[in-house]
Amino acid sequence: MTRFTHVSKKLRLAKTRKQTRWAPFWTVPKIYGPGRQVHPGRHTAVKRSWRRNKTKTA
Repeated sequence: MTRFTHVSKKLRLAKTRKQTRWAPFWTVPKIYGPGRQVHPGRHTAVKRSWRRNKTKTA
């Protein structure tokens, strides 16, 4: 384990974190119309969890 983590690695990890967040709530009525109840997690770019898929930032 290193004593110092490079800034570039931290930026890469931050980007992968942002990609897996849910989409904003207002995207659901914008896409499907009012009245349709869909989880905003459907509209995320990359589906990843810390348990299932690992990132290639090692």
